[in-house]
Amino acid sequence: MTKQIGSLAAGKVVQRITASAAFDATQIRTQNAAADLAERGEPVVYPAVNVYCEKIVNGLTEKFRRFSGTLQMGIEVRHSQDRLAGLQDRLEVSVDSLMQTLDTARGDWGDGMYYAGGYQAAFTAAKQGGKNYLQTAKITFEIGVSIS
Repeated sequence: MTKQIGSLAAGKVVQRITASAAFDATQIRTQNAAADLAERGEPVVYPAVNVYCEKIVNGLTEKFRRFSGTLQMGIEVRHSQDRLAGLQDRLEVSVDSLMQTLDTARGDWGDGMYYAGGYQAAFTAAKQGGKNYLQTAKITFEIGVSIS
């Protein structure tokens, strides 16, 4: 189970995002891929959301558990449009929606996972890409895990 723990956690995050009705399944992927690579694959629907596990830490905080630690998760939001004006505003609306989803998702997530709250959001500068201009934001947070 520990080798699939990152994918399981990403799936739980996606469930919460789609349940909030702010994004639909066509906008969400569970992968960590650069924007230019993602655009070469399948068609991208903006704003695009990528959910992935960045880091797995088995700190053995509970000594007799197989896994007892944290997962650092990342949600990357990419927004693209043909004009630079309003790009950051639209990206901020998407990020705010995701942060509200996390605010309401505190507690037990099942399968030995829990979210205590807290996150960080970082924004990048707009650049060429996507439909002409592309800007990205990344939300990082930790999920606690305790598995026998």
